[in-house]
Amino acid sequence: MDKLWYKNAVIYSLDVESFMDSNGDGIGDLKGLRHRLNYLASLGINCIWLLPFYKTPNRDNGYDIMDYYQIDPRLGDLGHFAELMDAAEEAGIRVLLDLVVNHTSNEHHWFKEARKNKDSKYRDYYIWCDEKPESDGEYAIFGKAQGGSTWKYDDVAGAYYYHTFYEFQPDLNISNPAVQEEIMRIMHFWLKMGISGFRMDAAPHMIREKGNESFEGDPHDVLRRLRAFVEGQKKDAILLAEVDVEPERYEEFFGNGDQMHMLFNFYVNNYIFLALARKSATPIIDALKTLPKFSENEQLANFLRNHDELDLERLTDEERQEVYEAFAPDEDMRIYGRGIRRRLASMLNNDRARLELAYSLLLTLPGSPVLRYGQEIGMGEDLSQEGRKSVRTLMQWSAGSNGGFSKAPKDKLVKKIIVEGPYGYKAHNVNDQHRDPNSFLNWMIRAINLRKESPEYGWGDFQVLETNNSKVLAGYRTSNKGIGIAIHNFSDQEQTVKLELDEPENFTEIFGDKKYNDFDPASQEIKLSPYGYRWFRKRKFMM
Repeated sequence: MDKLWYKNAVIYSLDVESFMDSNGDGIGDLKGLRHRLNYLASLGINCIWLLPFYKTPNRDNGYDIMDYYQIDPRLGDLGHFAELMDAAEEAGIRVLLDLVVNHTSNEHHWFKEARKNKDSKYRDYYIWCDEKPESDGEYAIFGKAQGGSTWKYDDVAGAYYYHTFYEFQPDLNISNPAVQEEIMRIMHFWLKMGISGFRMDAAPHMIREKGNESFEGDPHDVLRRLRAFVEGQKKDAILLAEVDVEPERYEEFFGNGDQMHMLFNFYVNNYIFLALARKSATPIIDALKTLPKFSENEQLANFLRNHDELDLERLTDEERQEVYEAFAPDEDMRIYGRGIRRRLASMLNNDRARLELAYSLLLTLPGSPVLRYGQEIGMGEDLSQEGRKSVRTLMQWSAGSNGGFSKAPKDKLVKKIIVEGPYGYKAHNVNDQHRDPNSFLNWMIRAINLRKESPEYGWGDFQVLETNNSKVLAGYRTSNKGIGIAIHNFSDQEQTVKLELDEPENFTEIFGDKKYNDFDPASQEIKLSPYGYRWFRKRKFMM
């Protein structure tokens, strides 16, 4: 059993209803996903993260859950899930589920009971007050989209309930031991189904005191208890948390090896886009140097785009405006006053050189890479769709009807599929790119598999090598498995840098944007094309 499997994982995020329809009803389903697992395995994916597929009113893309033990019947049932798990094991793919327990749907039976009976045990599952507090709206995540309020009056209960997100998503009272027991029952159920862990939604909000909620002792003890429970059930299961905080707070959520196994690296994500906008490596270099040192068991999860907006709140107002001007010049491309609702390929104008640079960087940053479905073929967005729906269009499998996603009539499709324009399914689809040896998909397959063959990029210590060139990032990874160096030119001009390695001999170039001259250990000079990148490796042979 490899308890640290996540250190060399390549994670692929997908929404079941948007991925593949197997029965022609216009909705993706578990059976459709099962039939596409071999595609994911051929891409080099060894872990998939499934967005919520639980029973839901579906007012927030499934993040409003009304039953944690039932699958949305449109997507299948527990029998289909068991078949999926068998197929995933056969394909060598682990499965992570979204654990959304900061809140429930207001249609969950817990909340229904809490509303109608003040003496019900479920009343204390949620956070209530008789009068709206003056601090209302301090944590209104969606701002004006939820009326700028975090308290909603309920006529049946005759009281206000707290919600961090939309008003139909009442927050659970995580300080209540009974709620913690419910969460562990949910975890137990799905771990017994064979999954390898959970992506924990909104982890900082789970342990933030709200209203009259009060934790006994350290709120992080809740996360410690969940970690101990998960590992007690399955020793190699992990918790990957959505924690969008300053990097100096990352250790609060890793703890002493007793809280999260992995954290999404939102901080570096922000500065990647500032670096791309400025065509300078300096922002990402500074961000990487800001990261604290981590233990061998702790890992960051790096990403370029996810299923939400590109949240740029770690940047200053001026820095954010720079990124807007480069990648979201129109107001309609922005959202919530802090983010961008576009996919990466369109933000980079489908510039192959810049796309390769961005994903080469992702695959060699300290941590494990996370890909969003469709990134491997350069999918774009549909800005005619409201809010975050712009980046949640259907997977594009072929140039055939409905992009090969479904045989249903177009008006029956669960979501939009991009038809026209440079990012339509006839221009970007899996089948066509599979047949083209120079396609972006085939480049991604090579890059991902080389990353997996070079475990030092996921393990070991990381440091930035000084190049005295603000346009170039040189990252150095060392572990008992080997040494890796990845060099990236963020500018549109050719660059030459000199490395200062103590032992420059025996480095082999394993990947790059083109074939360069062999590395000369005497001069240690590295030449890079505009937006160029080069990976080097030195193996360590254990006696």
